[in-house]
Order: sequence, then structure tokens, then C-alpha cells
Amino acid sequence: MPLVVAMTSNLEKVLTTVQRNTSPSQRERKKVQALATALVERVKTSAKKEGIKTQVRVEGSVAKDTWIKDEPDIDIFMRVPTSTPREAFGTICLNIAKEATRGSEQIERFAEHPYLEAIVDSVRVNIVPCYQTKLGEWKSATDRTPYHTDYVKPRLDGKLKAEVRLLKRFMKGTDVYGAEIKVGGFSGYLSELLILHYGSFVNVLKSAASWRHQWTIDYENHYGGRESEVQRIFEEPLIVIDPVDKGRNVASAVRKQRLDEFVAASRAFLKEPSLKFFYPKETKPFKKEKLLSEIQKRGTALVFVQFGKTNAVPDILWGQLYRTHRSLRKMLHQNDFSILRSTVWSDEQNLSMFLFEVESRLLPVVKRHLGPPIDKRMECENFLRKHVKSAKTVSGPYVEDGRWMVEINRNHTDIVKFLTEKLKDGGKQVGVAGLVSKALANSMNIRVNEEITETYLSNNDFAEFLTRYINGKPKWL
Repeated sequence: MPLVVAMTSNLEKVLTTVQRNTSPSQRERKKVQALATALVERVKTSAKKEGIKTQVRVEGSVAKDTWIKDEPDIDIFMRVPTSTPREAFGTICLNIAKEATRGSEQIERFAEHPYLEAIVDSVRVNIVPCYQTKLGEWKSATDRTPYHTDYVKPRLDGKLKAEVRLLKRFMKGTDVYGAEIKVGGFSGYLSELLILHYGSFVNVLKSAASWRHQWTIDYENHYGGRESEVQRIFEEPLIVIDPVDKGRNVASAVRKQRLDEFVAASRAFLKEPSLKFFYPKETKPFKKEKLLSEIQKRGTALVFVQFGKTNAVPDILWGQLYRTHRSLRKMLHQNDFSILRSTVWSDEQNLSMFLFEVESRLLPVVKRHLGPPIDKRMECENFLRKHVKSAKTVSGPYVEDGRWMVEINRNHTDIVKFLTEKLKDGGKQVGVAGLVSKALANSMNIRVNEEITETYLSNNDFAEFLTRYINGKPKWL
């Protein structure tokens, strides 16, 4: 069998299998629709008790029938009058949502304003407030969602819905799905627009395989004839103009890292189609002996900055974790610690971690500092004035390769002592975000290499994370 024919046959086989596994049965659809209808009525009743006039609608993937089998997320939106005070918008609506899902597991979430996530009859439910605005007269970020539903529903037939499910399952399998801050990936609405634009899952991947920085999709041609304006208006690496709002980039949440991962996974899948892109194997944590062996053979220093509970809802928490991580990484770099890789982990409840892998825990006491070229006369005089009699000067100044050089003492040579000193009071002065700073001040521990073993053995989620980190490569590779 010719190679091209064999690959086409394999692709069709993979896609047929995934479509079968992602399409909900009629029985499952009826069950989810019944729950959604019941929740709408409960929210209406709760709102009436609070004296809030609201339109209650089902939105998102359940409303558009693009949800994946066994993974329904029911999004209930409360559209309140624009006269509702902004300060009461989140709090009153949150109370309504809590009352409507009383007796269920509840998690407060936060985007631009608070909303509620609940687990009802084993189904994840989001109850979100928005204003009942006219098209384009937005008062909050969620006001667009009903218009998104009304835009997408009539444009998706049964075949396109199946293609959306393929794309969502691929994105989930390659860890790029989810617009929340923790993930920084592709939203459900974005995946639907990609299918509308390209017509099929395979066509999305074929295009993505060639995407370049600031790749732009304008499905409604809002900027027709003015394409050059788009990249001046938007700064993100992927730009998808919202059909219902030309001033919004639907892909604004997609971080460059996730975009690059999606491009790489698309190329790999098209070259060798496989179910592993959709359904990767679960990570089995290393046994203790294997973990210690892997750490030892790296020859680096894995530095874990570990701390306890941060009083923040998940979206706020991850925003502060990422901001703090960037600040600490920059600080370490400026002080000559050579970072191979670094990342963040959290269980979003009682334990969070910054991981910095550096070439060595200890740096030499002395470092070489480059001065100005010899032909820069004034700069040379200033350099000599500063270093000739300085207590920090160990050797020099001397001329080498056409410029002055000096060897000086480092301020910090041990990364653990350095981080301990900078973070002992929470580290606000070095860019640690407020809520993370409080947690660090109260509960910080810094562990290196095998010192993390106790935490590893007592927390399976962290063990999976560290195993994936040490393995390094994506699951699909």
C-alpha cells in the first residue's frame, strides 16, 4: 500500500474512533438538557427571592451542542439590567448562584468579577452574571457570551459540531485547552470559530502547522482592506477577531507557550496520526528510588520554593503565581544563577511551589566584570576610578581583548541563602505579588534535590507534576 494512502487510511481510522468517543448519546444529551433546564428554573427562583430581575439562559458548549461525551460543562448566565450597581453585580449574583446550587460542592471563581462553579449531579456547572446589554454596549467582559451563542448556533451543523469536538479533544489531549489563567490556552468559543473559519479539524491543523507570529483570522472581515491595522491594535501572538466585537481578540488568553505547543502538536499529528494526541497515557509517578536516581544523574540543582495556603480564588492565585515567578526568575538571572528551566505548580488549596533548576546551587566567589573598550576614554577613566581601590576588587583592572576587565567578589554565591534572604519577609521588594508574599512570609520552605522527597511521596498530584517535569517531553511525542 502506498505511504500516502496508508497515512490517509490511518488518519480516517483515528478520527472515526475519536468522533465515536466524543459524541454524546441521545440519552446523555437528554440527561444534561434536563439538568440545565432544572438549574435555570432554580436560578430564576433564587433571583426572585433576592428581588433581582434577570434573564437566565444556558450558554456555552451545552447550548451549542459542542460538548464532549462524558465531559459536560453547563454554563448558566444571569442577564441582569444595566441599572444593577457594579458593586452589587458580583456579590448579589454570587449569592443567587449559591442558593440555586445549595447542597452541592461550590467553588468561587473570579474573572473580571466573581462567579460560581458547582458540581451538581456529578456535572460541572458555572453560574455567571452578565449585563443585559445591546450589541457593542458592553459593561462587563461576560456580556458578549449570549451574543457568541447566538452567533455560533445557526452556523454549526451536525458535521461541524463533530469537527469542533475533535478539535477540543485534541487540544485537551495536548494540554492547550482552557482560557483560564492557569492554562493560558484555547477557549471553547475560539475552537468553534477555528472550525467555522477552516471548515474541519484537519484543515485547522494544516493551517496551524504554518502559523507565524501574530497570525490573524478575521472571519467576519471586520478589517477588510485594513489588515495592517490589526497587528497594531492587538499585541498577542494569535489574533482572532471576535465576530460580534471587532475590538476584541478571542485568542487574547492564548500564551505564546501554548500556541507553540499547539503548532508543534499539529505538525506531529499530521505527520503520524495517533490516538495518543487525543488520549495520552496517564503519568505514573516515579518510585522513590527512580526519583532519586533521576535527580542525581541530572547533576543540576532543583530548587523548590514551597509554601502553604494562599487566600485567593484560583484565577487570582495563578495570576499572582505567574507574576511572582517572572520576578524571581529575573532576579536570579541578574545575580548570575544560570536557569535551565523553571515552572510553577499548585494544588490551588494548601500547597504551591516555584521550581528553579539551575546548573549549580553554588557559584564561584569571584566573577569577571567587563569594562569599556579602550577607545572610550572617559568611560575608561570612570571604570578605573570605581574599581582600582574598591574592596570588592579581587584582581585587576587589566586590559584584555581591547577593553578593561576586573575580577570582583559576588554578592551572592548560594541560591538557597539568596532566596531565603530575599523572601524571608515575603519578598514584596523583589516583585512578589501581595497574596503570595503573605503565604511565603508565613510558610516558606526551600528544598534542593532529594530534600523534596517527603513532599513528593505525600502528594500524588505533585508527584505526577515532578515526574512530567523530569521526563521533559510532551505526552504525545
